Amino acid sequence: MPRYRITLAYDGTDFLGWQRQREGGRTVQGELEQALARLPGGAGVAVVAAGRTDAGVHALGQVAAFDLPREAEPAELLRALNGLLPRDVRVLEAALAPAGFHPRRSAVGKLYRYELDFGGVPLPQRRLYAAWIPWVLEEQAVQAAAALYPGRRDFAAIASKGGSVKTTVRTVMRSQALLSGSTLVYETEADGFLRKMVRSMVGGLVAAGRGASSVEELARALERGDRRAWPAPAPACGLTLVRVDYPVLG
Repeated sequence: MPRYRITLAYDGTDFLGWQRQREGGRTVQGELEQALARLPGGAGVAVVAAGRTDAGVHALGQVAAFDLPREAEPAELLRALNGLLPRDVRVLEAALAPAGFHPRRSAVGKLYRYELDFGGVPLPQRRLYAAWIPWVLEEQAVQAAAALYPGRRDFAAIASKGGSVKTTVRTVMRSQALLSGSTLVYETEADGFLRKMVRSMVGGLVAAGRGASSVEELARALERGDRRAWPAPAPACGLTLVRVDYPVLG
């Protein structure tokens, strides 16, 4: 059967996350599979994604794949799915996938962005797409904390329970914090991320920036894999999966 690769954008506010839930509830995977079921030959088709985003997390470049029993023109498939999906999910691209393609296993990197407003009064227009804290952040401390993450290391200290990974070792290629006015925009790229890893990374930036933890304390917790010594993860609403990278073929 032909395999299709699609790139998705979604507003995660009203979803319980990507993955279909046993107890029911609205998920991105569930909406996609329901839309596919309304297409010829689409009943029972399972969709696999590059990352299982949590409840409230958004995406600009989530990648998913599925097999259809009959071949369809990718452009027609894109239009058909967007005509069936709710307004908070959109297919941006659709293409036939190469043999052996798997959205998660074939990926070589992911880019996440986190937005956080701090100090002052939270703006209602930002409440769904940026987290807010009342404290003012000290930029030098935030930058020093961001510099702790790059490299290949064991990130057990910032791995939340509930994952099924074989190892907590990951390689972070970029960890960049930009403070402008009263907003922190944090971007990080890695070969893979653990459950709530990016939100925990931001939690470390916040703790350092407001003086709740020193950069040295964070470094020790990271080195020892001490989850109890690490600050709480930042809220989900500020997080967006921006891009998933794959090897360039040919």
